[in-house]
Amino acid sequence: MDRMNELGFYTLAGAPTSARDLVEEVRAAEEMGIGSCFVSERLNIKESATICGAVGAVSERIGIATAATNHNTRHPAITAAHAMTMHSLTGGRFALGLGRGIDQATKARGLAPITTAQMEDFVGLIRRMWAGETIVGHDGPAGRYPVLAMRGIEPTHIPVVLVAFGPNSLALGGRCFDAVVLHTFFTDETTAGMVGAVKEAAERAGRDPASVRVWSCFATIGDHLAEPVRLKKTVGRMATYLQAYGDLMVHTNGWDHGVLERFRADPLVADFGGAIDQIATTGQLEHIATLIPDEWLAGAATGTPAQCVEAVRAQFDLGCDGVILHGANPSELEPIVEEYRRNRPPGVFDALAANPGG
Repeated sequence: MDRMNELGFYTLAGAPTSARDLVEEVRAAEEMGIGSCFVSERLNIKESATICGAVGAVSERIGIATAATNHNTRHPAITAAHAMTMHSLTGGRFALGLGRGIDQATKARGLAPITTAQMEDFVGLIRRMWAGETIVGHDGPAGRYPVLAMRGIEPTHIPVVLVAFGPNSLALGGRCFDAVVLHTFFTDETTAGMVGAVKEAAERAGRDPASVRVWSCFATIGDHLAEPVRLKKTVGRMATYLQAYGDLMVHTNGWDHGVLERFRADPLVADFGGAIDQIATTGQLEHIATLIPDEWLAGAATGTPAQCVEAVRAQFDLGCDGVILHGANPSELEPIVEEYRRNRPPGVFDALAANPGG
């Protein structure tokens, strides 16, 4: 079966009860021809290094990327070795994906919020290690390290991916990362503007803009799924984003901040003890749905398989190089992926590598 390297999915989407679910998910995705498997990190049963190793072990062709882990939760030498091990295990199918994370969660772990300068410095360090260089006496934004080195390796290039949201991150992605993953539930105008920001930053840095791959992270929730499931994956997911970083979501999309204030002031939301998409009941989600405008949920693929495919293809028209079918596992995506395959434009994506950062 032809590989569709322009499509990806997240393994263990949502709040899985067993990490082992990834085995069937990854095998099914490979069988369907989905090009890439993305791994999001949660500090429970979704620790990214373990999950990536398992994905690599049960797959033969699919690309793999963390999207994302944080650079400051592991020593640079450990992260560099993780990526090099994955590169060897998968025959070059792995890309290391980094993100800034949520400041509240970072502070709660006793860590300082991540800065753009730290991430740029960190990427420079691990690339030098992958090239076989011994780094002595480094003192920079990413930290102070007497010696950083990798012994007994063949110098290699491992793609690095950035999960980007704000303007500083988008510019960073364009000037020094191999690929950028955007956020979910962006308007078309926001998506097009962010793609342009990444490509323009690449050009300003003297890079070929086409060499920086931009992925749309696009909620794909077909109406073949039961209504309670759809509510959780759309309303529940959006509500959780608004809980975590609502101001940024609203500002980025140019939405009415008054709607966010009313959402936060609602008694159910104000007193909710956890992530809405993980623990809210169907009845609670039905209430929360009345607080979120339809236009805020419109940046997603919903409806029949044909309607979902039309929405996915529109992401490419906005300039995206790839689309992550977000929020659903391969079995839930199967009718949409089959419809996409039947209408896939011939030859358009043939040059895309299996590696999601390639």
